[in-house]
Amino acid sequence: MGIQLGMPARLPASAGNGLMDTHGRQATDMRLSLTDKCNLRCTYCMPAEGLNWLQKDQVLSRAEIVRLVRIGVDLLGIRELRLTGGEPLVRADLLDIIRDIRANHADLPISMTTNALGLDRRAAALKEAGLTRINVSMDSLHPDTFAQLTRRPFLDRVLKGIEAAADAGLGLVKINAVLMRGINEHEAPDLVEWTVSRGFELRFIEQMPLDADHGWTRDGMITAAEMRTLVETRFVLTPDPRNRDGAPAERWEVRRRSAPDVVVGTVGIIASVTEPFCADCRRTRVTAEGKIMSCLFSREETDLRDLLRTDADDAAVARRWQEAMWAKPKAHGMDHTGLGAADFVQPDRSMSAIGG
Repeated sequence: MGIQLGMPARLPASAGNGLMDTHGRQATDMRLSLTDKCNLRCTYCMPAEGLNWLQKDQVLSRAEIVRLVRIGVDLLGIRELRLTGGEPLVRADLLDIIRDIRANHADLPISMTTNALGLDRRAAALKEAGLTRINVSMDSLHPDTFAQLTRRPFLDRVLKGIEAAADAGLGLVKINAVLMRGINEHEAPDLVEWTVSRGFELRFIEQMPLDADHGWTRDGMITAAEMRTLVETRFVLTPDPRNRDGAPAERWEVRRRSAPDVVVGTVGIIASVTEPFCADCRRTRVTAEGKIMSCLFSREETDLRDLLRTDADDAAVARRWQEAMWAKPKAHGMDHTGLGAADFVQPDRSMSAIGG
């Protein structure tokens, strides 16, 4: 993939015990990919034929995953965990992983991003194992459009999975949607109506340059401003008064134009391209094969897996993790924001290979 395995930066004593970087940010939100495999082929993420999947021995084992989470929480100040992929539901030992993490960390919020295929059969067991909440990726309410975007005719299965998650108490259920120009952007008001009427929260996500085909263009994407305009054809949006507190989504209160005094729900917009929030980024990412990505758009990675497979103690693993995060770039893998700028270089990995 052409990935550069970065040499961790020297960490001064003044950095403390957490995952601090040179710009004063401290990572407390851990995004942990369980696999690079996925059973959909979303056009903005991977090619139709899929990718060259990692071999089983390349992927972090259950014990390695549980150990990394323990090091993150107990030694480095991690306060929230998101399990990602690929598609985490394709891991046969998913329930065991969650049980083990929950046994170590009774109060840790553990969420998961999923496409919900098969979630209808596993939602209750995931809740029992200790999962707190679910994010479901769903870009369309129309079967044909869903199939066009994902290259799979499985919308009915996704909807069943979402319903099962809500019934199991895996809430607040959040629905992630990427709007694609000329394909599904007209569905924005319908997606808002569908989510708020069910007590879910919709999060629109600007398409980012993380597609495997490298076909992304700045002019081709639907911007956050356009998203708000589309939604406001039917709803009134006002800023959510709650503190954003480092969250990637800017949240808006939703009111129907027919009843503008009644808040019917909230919608979030993740505008990584046009309204970046890098200055308050609190995330640290671990890929399925155990490499730290300090920034979603970084072209450098720091390997923890090989260290885990030696006799290195937890302190040594924590130290390397700290050094990797100390070197976190200011924004978008560079020293300034600018996805689509002339000096931006798209990472070799696609989103499914990084972990969202």
